[in-house]
Amino acid sequence: MFGSNELKQTRFYQDVFAEGKQEGIQEAKLEVIPQLLELGLNIQQIAQGLGLDEQVVRQAGQPKS
Repeated sequence: MFGSNELKQTRFYQDVFAEGKQEGIQEAKLEVIPQLLELGLNIQQIAQGLGLDEQVVRQAGQPKS
């Protein structure tokens, strides 16, 4: 059986961990968009600053219904 240290060294674990980390970063970016819009930044500024597509920023800035 694998111990936790051996498991963490596998390619699979590292890939899954990296993917989860990227998803978390993306989620955090999407959550901050409404606040940035409230501060007066425009769609283009937010997209450029966060490295996102403008359409993604527009969608994330829409009020939740």
